Amino acid sequence: MKRGRRLLDFASPAFTFVFTLGIVNLFADVTYEGGGSLNGPFLAGLGATAAATSIVAGLGEFLGYAVRALSGHVADRTGRYWPLTFLGYVINLLSVPALALAGSWPAAALLMLAERVGRGIRKPTVEAMLSYTTGTLGRGWVYALNTALDETGATLGPLLMALVLWRGGSHRVGFAILAIPALLALTSLVVARRRFPLPANLERGPTATATEFGPAFRRFLLGAALFAAGLLSFELIGFHFAATRTVPAGAIPLLLALATAGGVAANLVLGRLYDRHGLPVVLAAVALAAGAAPLIFLGGRAALVAGMMLWGVGYAVQDTLFKAIVAGLLPEGRRGLAFGLFYAGYGVGWLVGGVVAGLLYERSLGWMAGFSAAAELSSIPVFVLASRARRAV
Repeated sequence: MKRGRRLLDFASPAFTFVFTLGIVNLFADVTYEGGGSLNGPFLAGLGATAAATSIVAGLGEFLGYAVRALSGHVADRTGRYWPLTFLGYVINLLSVPALALAGSWPAAALLMLAERVGRGIRKPTVEAMLSYTTGTLGRGWVYALNTALDETGATLGPLLMALVLWRGGSHRVGFAILAIPALLALTSLVVARRRFPLPANLERGPTATATEFGPAFRRFLLGAALFAAGLLSFELIGFHFAATRTVPAGAIPLLLALATAGGVAANLVLGRLYDRHGLPVVLAAVALAAGAAPLIFLGGRAALVAGMMLWGVGYAVQDTLFKAIVAGLLPEGRRGLAFGLFYAGYGVGWLVGGVVAGLLYERSLGWMAGFSAAAELSSIPVFVLASRARRAV
């Protein structure tokens, strides 16, 4: 019976919609994650310091997350989910190949910030539209499937950039080549819009279960912000690899590809496990992710590779498990705002963590790695409190 239901799910319009948006995100991630694998070394080559690089990364994440509350609110009030989605993708994607023209690190930093803002505009609208399919496919599985395709692109992008560098191309050549997947993503988005003009029609049963943003939502938001503060950006990690020559320059994108490939598997496994077991899966994944920074910054090359895999698990927590939790707490009629508020709080954590990590990096790698692990582990008791508040309703 379960096998028959799974086959039916794969043939359903809900699955087709999730898969189609996943293809959009696959090409999008080839673009901006491919660019992200070059950002740290590119900024370093233009004269930026470690603190500047980390602060740019943290500020970019903060702006990208902060704008999501506004974008989600506007989408809920106007119902114009698709136009905001298109606007966000255009800014998000075209800022990356434009980096090929940047002549200074402040100019490059502005384009990197624009890319994050564009992503922020479209993220809550996409997540809100996907939430209409959770009644059919399951919360964990919907976001796991979409993120797995997303992370497949995030694996291919750095691999493509590694090939460019291996063949003697410059960072600028790499950024220019990324115009191709950017255009493919926008073309796929047009297909998705024409085929599914009203994603709300995909809803089967009530998928929005709350009536307001209660204590459970607020506590979960705090826990997510703490976790975000400890999840280091690859800009800082890539800067560290380039500045210390821990690994060859051409291998830096390969390490990102390795981490994101592991993240693909982690997303699918964690998404399925969350639908079956709930909170314990979140707590275990957070504990694993907390080991990433000490291994990356304090260990040898073998430890570094293991740390990058755990770093990929951390992004699976962010991209699959946190979204699944929000989908179970969002109020009807305020789906976009729910995801927007979550991302805004998460962005505050990113900004604080990025600034602290960048400053600690220049003083002590041990203190920085300890801060990262402690921030992520501190989210565990907060998630437990959020779960208790949810059961008390």
